[in-house]
Amino acid sequence: MTKLNEYAVIDLGSNSFHMIIARCINGTSQIIYKNKKNIHLATGLNENNELSESSIKRGVECLALFSERLKDFPIENVRIVATHTLRIAKNKQVFLKAAAKVIPYPIEIISGQEEARLIYLGTMTTESTNITNTNFVIDIGGGSTEIAIGKGNNLKPYIVASRPMGCVTYTKQFFSQKKIDKISFQRAKLAAAQQIESIINTIKKQNISIAFGTSGTIKSIYKILLDLGVSDGIITQKRLNDLISYILEFDSFYDIQYPSLSDERKNVFVSGLAIFSGVFDALELQDLRYCPGALREGVLYELIDGPNYRDIRETTAESLSQHYNIDERHAKQVVKTTKYLYSQWKKQSSIIIPMHLESILYWAAQLHEVGLKINFSSIHKHSSYILQNSNLPGFNEEQQLLLSSLVRYHRKSINIDSLPYFSLFEYKHIISLLQILRLSILINNQRNNDLNLNAFRLKLIDEKLTNITLEIDEKFIENNKLILLDLEQEQKYWKAVNDWKLSIKIF
Repeated sequence: MTKLNEYAVIDLGSNSFHMIIARCINGTSQIIYKNKKNIHLATGLNENNELSESSIKRGVECLALFSERLKDFPIENVRIVATHTLRIAKNKQVFLKAAAKVIPYPIEIISGQEEARLIYLGTMTTESTNITNTNFVIDIGGGSTEIAIGKGNNLKPYIVASRPMGCVTYTKQFFSQKKIDKISFQRAKLAAAQQIESIINTIKKQNISIAFGTSGTIKSIYKILLDLGVSDGIITQKRLNDLISYILEFDSFYDIQYPSLSDERKNVFVSGLAIFSGVFDALELQDLRYCPGALREGVLYELIDGPNYRDIRETTAESLSQHYNIDERHAKQVVKTTKYLYSQWKKQSSIIIPMHLESILYWAAQLHEVGLKINFSSIHKHSSYILQNSNLPGFNEEQQLLLSSLVRYHRKSINIDSLPYFSLFEYKHIISLLQILRLSILINNQRNNDLNLNAFRLKLIDEKLTNITLEIDEKFIENNKLILLDLEQEQKYWKAVNDWKLSIKIF
């Protein structure tokens, strides 16, 4: 029986994999299931950032287990996000391909900035804050640490940052023998402070009103403080220093004895404490509260209650358009043309392109000129670079890469072999989107204010997706001969690609 009112989020972290499931009844949602497995994925990375076979096996076995609980969940009710370790793993595709065999839902690798945004969202939907507060949120994960700052009840942070320091990776780097000594702790603490050095002054200027911490490390600090008799569990500078002094009295990780500290958490607690202390001191925080809501809760909120992906990505696209002073009228005309040609393609196509993928086509049409400020001759390369290397809230790693790739090949020659591999999207879909985008932009080369789209008809040749005929009204051609010349050049570009063909007919 299909579970339409249940939603699931899986977080593939560097230290542990988490799954939460919520049920929605009468407009309200409640968590009905949680599962956590300590996978230690980051420990499987070698010096070349390649995951070991054993770490991949542990991760895939966990996903197979999670998959059993997700039977009958529709695909739109499940979201799986992966963070730091899979962001940097050079052989991530090995993991993704193995995972696809055991769990029938796509795995999205999100950027550090997107992770920070979602953590902030999860925190702010869990905590109630004053409308005038400046909120600070930090999450220390297994492989990276995320920081976000926002204002009042606004669920969108205005500062997000991600740094490659986590309790698993710092354990490997500074405490490889699981021994505790003051020198190693200070080295780890200093390394953490250095990681945020470039943003310290910016953060201090925000005049933080209230600070929250999420994740296993800060949860452990909070619980140990409770073990020590601190009734409110609030982390202050004195309490943190006292805790560090207690911890440094032990000889090894396994000697630490607190009722709330599990054997699993002992493996990474000291390094996480060093990272937290380094950040706490560098930012001169006064106090910090633990919050149970974080990445998973943020993803779940968007999945169920909040604005959907498209709303957030529309805001992102609009922000980019304004920042790079894109010609708004021209961009809208290209998007309109793209929708017009795509609707004709869709009626004749034997395949169905998912709506979320169709949306990326329209954002590519809207943003293809973001690189115009640099120069026109290589605008496709400049625009692609900007889109690939900017912080794009709402886009996961592959969505951002696809957006960048479509823009990269929207004009001039096409090197299909250089298209990156995508685990979330099918190659045949990408090719069709690229062809439509190229034609839509080319048709608008003259930047006509009164372009008559009815002068164009797109037809598929014998239902072969890569063979397209573009029929053009004769009267239109009489007044727009340059477009015809451009299309003739475009035919040459298509001819150089295997199985591509563009035919031009005048009617």
